[in-house]
Amino acid sequence: MFKLKDFKNYDTSVSQILDDAGAASLFTDLDCILLKPNLVTASSFPVTTAPDFCAPVIEYIQACSDARIILAEGCGDHICETPELFSLLGYDDLARTYGIELMDLNTEPLTRKSLPRNPVFPEIFLPEIAFNSFIVSLPVLKAHSLAVITGTLKNMMGFAPPEHYSGGGIWKKAAFHARMQDSIIDLCRYRTPDLTLMDASVGLADYHLGGPECNPPVNKLLISNDPFRADQCAAELLNIPAETVPHIHQSGPVSDSHGVPY
Repeated sequence: MFKLKDFKNYDTSVSQILDDAGAASLFTDLDCILLKPNLVTASSFPVTTAPDFCAPVIEYIQACSDARIILAEGCGDHICETPELFSLLGYDDLARTYGIELMDLNTEPLTRKSLPRNPVFPEIFLPEIAFNSFIVSLPVLKAHSLAVITGTLKNMMGFAPPEHYSGGGIWKKAAFHARMQDSIIDLCRYRTPDLTLMDASVGLADYHLGGPECNPPVNKLLISNDPFRADQCAAELLNIPAETVPHIHQSGPVSDSHGVPY
C-alpha cells in the first residue's frame, strides 16, 4: 500500500490520506499502537515532527480503535533528554489533550536479538515495546549529512538505547555514525515500522538539523506499509536518486519479526 497526497492542512489532509489508505481497518483490532515521531533535537518543525501533525493521527486512531496509544521517542540530542524535548516541542500538551502516554525509548526495558551475519550489529539491544506494538512512524522529510536522507528507516534509530549505542560520542546514537548506511540496514533487519505517514509538506533540502527549506515547499504527505517504498519516494521528493542511498535499496516482504530478512 502506498499513497502520495497533496497537502492542504493537517486537519484535512491527514485524515484524508489515512482514509485513502484504509488505515481504520489496520487500527481497529490492535492492542497497542506506538507513534514514533522524529524528535532528534529541541528544534521545532521542519527539523522535528510537529505535534500538529500528530494530533489528527491520534484523533483518527481514537475514532476507530480502543488501542493503547503511546507516543515514543529516544532522542539523539547531546544536550537534552527525551522528556525535555517532549516538553519543549509541545508534546506534553498534546499528551494531556488526548490522554495518551509519552515514552522515553532511551530508558525502556530491553530485549536482545541476534542476526549473526549482520556486519555492524550481529546482536542488538532494543526496547521490548518495539516488538509488542504496532509501530506508526511519523517522520519529516529531510536530507541528511551522513545518511543522505532521513526518512522512516533512519527514524528507527530512536529505538537504539544510548547505554549500548552512544559509541563514546556526545550524540546518544553515535555508534551508528561511522558506518551509517550499513548500520541502518542492520537495524532494520530487526524491526521496521508497520506503517509510515511522512510529513513532506515542507522538507529540508540540504541538512537534517536546519539549513534551507525546500523551495517551493514539497507540499505532500505520503503513507505506506512498505518503509522502503516510502523512503524511495522521499528521496525522489528531495530530487535525490534513490539508487544513491544504500539503506533504501532493499525491498521485498518483511520477516515475521517485522525486520528485513537477511
